[in-house]
Amino acid sequence: MHDDGNGGARRAVGQATPGGADQEFLALERELTVLLRRARASQGEMARAVHPDLESSAYGLLIRLDELGGQRATALAAYIGVGKATMSRQLRALEELGLIAREPDPADGRAWLVTLTDEGRRRVGTVREARRARYVRQLAHWDRREVAELARLLHELNGGMEK
Repeated sequence: MHDDGNGGARRAVGQATPGGADQEFLALERELTVLLRRARASQGEMARAVHPDLESSAYGLLIRLDELGGQRATALAAYIGVGKATMSRQLRALEELGLIAREPDPADGRAWLVTLTDEGRRRVGTVREARRARYVRQLAHWDRREVAELARLLHELNGGMEK
């Protein structure tokens, strides 16, 4: 038996609620909702820290480019889950801010790769380092193995959601 965290009745693990949902999955939904709400707010803050005119949704593109290097616009659109027109608009805005550049794809001269500019890489690096430092402060009381386990479980969750 366990408390549902909201002062509700205690239920055995695996026991369904009157509505038929397992308590564990209701708790998971509740915690993911809080995490995602906070992540959206944080993404907006990080985007503004990179550049005051940067749209929150474009921050993920910059992170992807920082992690993988040059990418085709179609690959970025597929990763983010948007259409070509939306991706073109976001890339144009990032280019106007001086954060990205387009260069010919050495593997296919007809295609273009999107890359971070030196300024884009510097700004993204600064924001990412500040975010990591905040995680270190917020989780300083956690054992490093717990942090590693959380990262592993989130990786597994993210991988399962891609299928």
